[in-house]
Amino acid sequence: MALPRELRGTIREIEIHTRRIVDALMSGEYHSAFKGHGLEFAESRPYQPGDDIRAMDWNVTARAGKPFVKVFHEERELSLILLVDLSGSQRFGSGADFKSETAARACALLAFSALRNNDKVGLAVFTDTMELYVPPRKGRAHALRLIREILYFQPRGRGTDIGGALEYVSRVTHKTSIVFLVSDFQTGEYERQLRALSRRHDVIALRVRDPLEETLPDAGYAAIEDAETGERLVVNTSSPALREEFKRTVNAENERRARMFAAARVDEVVIDTHGSFADPLVRFFRLRERRKRFG
Repeated sequence: MALPRELRGTIREIEIHTRRIVDALMSGEYHSAFKGHGLEFAESRPYQPGDDIRAMDWNVTARAGKPFVKVFHEERELSLILLVDLSGSQRFGSGADFKSETAARACALLAFSALRNNDKVGLAVFTDTMELYVPPRKGRAHALRLIREILYFQPRGRGTDIGGALEYVSRVTHKTSIVFLVSDFQTGEYERQLRALSRRHDVIALRVRDPLEETLPDAGYAAIEDAETGERLVVNTSSPALREEFKRTVNAENERRARMFAAARVDEVVIDTHGSFADPLVRFFRLRERRKRFG
């Protein structure tokens, strides 16, 4: 079924905007950040002084009676998996865009950066269940389909199960890949599944936040509804004690999440519905490139 003209226009606007950013900044940044990520075995050769002992090919060494090392070449293409949360809380935004729309723009930037580097891109959409899986492929039409799905897919669920989504990607993704986990992370425990996936893949947490979710405004009595459960609560936001307690809770959760990501060796990138979705990604790629260069 053809999309309405307005929706086609939105997707086209995102494509033009993100391609300009890729042309100006992201293509080289993306490549530098993930260069050498995927390695494939090429051959074994005799050991030379200075070779990394961790590359020793012990089978060939035993047969030949002298030390050999394995030589690896960078794979010509990588696979990028966009693992995107489209639960009820993603349909919130206090500015021009919902969190899901900000996520779609960031994913478009990643997809076009990957395609520019001849990499494949796939998509997995989840709520409290796995909703959609699109295997990695190349091409502009494929990238536009992924953007369309993130923007306009109508999920069945409203809740969030990050652990189940991580387990699903681990089952269907056999080749070592780059996995961007895109969510607001307003959910329960998933540390075990995150650690397991990050042992096999390069996992980056892309957290989408809205300022109104982290700072309670002084607006008198207000009805607050949980977008995932539908539970409603009336609170007096003019209470300084309530606002302070809210802020402490948010800070504690952010610190807990940061510790979990660090323990799982997962980098976190935070994008804001009121700010640039590109700048945090550019900073992350530059930091990743410097880390690879200087160890």
